[in-house]
Amino acid sequence: MDALELLKQDHQKVKKLFEQGQKTEDKKQQKQIFKEIKAELETHTRIEETVFYPAMQEHEELKDMVLESLEEHKQVKTVLREMSRLSPSSEKFKPKFKVLKDNIEHHAEEEEEGTMFPKIRQVIDSAGLEQLGEELEVAKHKRLRKAS
Repeated sequence: MDALELLKQDHQKVKKLFEQGQKTEDKKQQKQIFKEIKAELETHTRIEETVFYPAMQEHEELKDMVLESLEEHKQVKTVLREMSRLSPSSEKFKPKFKVLKDNIEHHAEEEEEGTMFPKIRQVIDSAGLEQLGEELEVAKHKRLRKAS
């Protein structure tokens, strides 16, 4: 699978989880959905940081975008850590959930519709993106096996 399509699918999956999390008032369900979001995001950021971004940084015209994305990852990891310590009944849980959702949506939009993905398509041919997609899938499955 094309690397950009794989990353888009991850973005869509997390977006749906956020929608579910915002709809439910059930605290147990909120906690479970948050755990799923956290696991998805940890895997996604890990494969981006270890496979995808290093490959993108080989191209001078993509370096600044990669550095910005890495900074966004740091913010997301901070909010995830803070939320992990909270109970869904905490008054801080819902606002942090919204901040996390907004950060993720901004990051995904910027990658997909902003300048990153379109620029990558100009710089890397489809065979290169397929190869990178395979590497991302391998890294993702390795990460998921470790987590379970």
